[in-house]
Amino acid sequence: MPTIRDVARLANVAPITVSRVINKSGYISDETRVRVEQAIAELEYVPNSLSRSLRFKKTDTIALLVSDITNPFWTAMTRGVEDVAGDAGFNVILCNTDESPDKQENYINVLLQKQVDGILVSPAEGSGQELVRRMKKREVPMVAIDRQVEGVHVDVVRSDSEGGAYRLVSYLIEIGHRDIAIINGPLSISTGLQRYEGYRRALLEHGITPDERLMGIAQFRPESGYKMMFDLLQRRERRPTAVFAANNFIALGAIRALRDMGLSVPDDISIVGFDELPHTFEVPFVTVIAQMPYEIGAKAAKLLADLITGIQTPDNRDIVVPVELIIRRSARALK
Repeated sequence: MPTIRDVARLANVAPITVSRVINKSGYISDETRVRVEQAIAELEYVPNSLSRSLRFKKTDTIALLVSDITNPFWTAMTRGVEDVAGDAGFNVILCNTDESPDKQENYINVLLQKQVDGILVSPAEGSGQELVRRMKKREVPMVAIDRQVEGVHVDVVRSDSEGGAYRLVSYLIEIGHRDIAIINGPLSISTGLQRYEGYRRALLEHGITPDERLMGIAQFRPESGYKMMFDLLQRRERRPTAVFAANNFIALGAIRALRDMGLSVPDDISIVGFDELPHTFEVPFVTVIAQMPYEIGAKAAKLLADLITGIQTPDNRDIVVPVELIIRRSARALK
């Protein structure tokens, strides 16, 4: 592997001159610069970015920690981050935590050792406060994505979870449903809590008393949606006419459960969901609240870049990206 001394020898200059060309620092004549650049190209020399970053305390790298990269929401959001970060001159290290605080902690340790310039993160359940405090202590700029962190000051970019859930459940009520169930992720995660609060607000404002028998809480995963839907329909005391699935993976599992039970959507039961379903469904038919994950990622990356470069300072911002109600064929109007 060629070294900076090899480049200097071929270009007939001192190693410090090669360093100045690479770092674009100090005066170098055009003739010398061209000679050094030609030597770099001929030898295919790659500068040691780690040693440069240690010297200048800047790596031009940010980290993105997401909870489940298999979910299309996070895939689209990641694209938004990469596009904006790349335009701002940052490389992105992508980490998938699988909603595990331990896995997240391991990633954070490695990222701090690599001296990333900033972190974008959807905090794993129960880890947010400690994570924010640690980043502040290390003076590492941080922006939370999709999830708020109670009790600490941190900039957040997220969807309107409470408002979106309220609109979905209100729509079901408007077309005649009153026995409406919710199958949700953990209430200890802000998205789960806010979607529950939107569900509850819609019921109460329409004179419907929330019933714990129509509530399921597990994880934001297809297998959880499958089990919660199955359990709901096994209860004899009260069976819902409609179900609100609090994310796309829960909805996916719930629909599979209904099909396995020989039930039809929407003839036997109506279902609506928060966020578009994966492309497993060739023809979209589920009424949903559609988020804008690309925009969330783009806004978060822009904010983090501004924090790193000093254009902005941390300010406990809560940037809420709008959502859209898309009505399709999965909810039947009751007579």
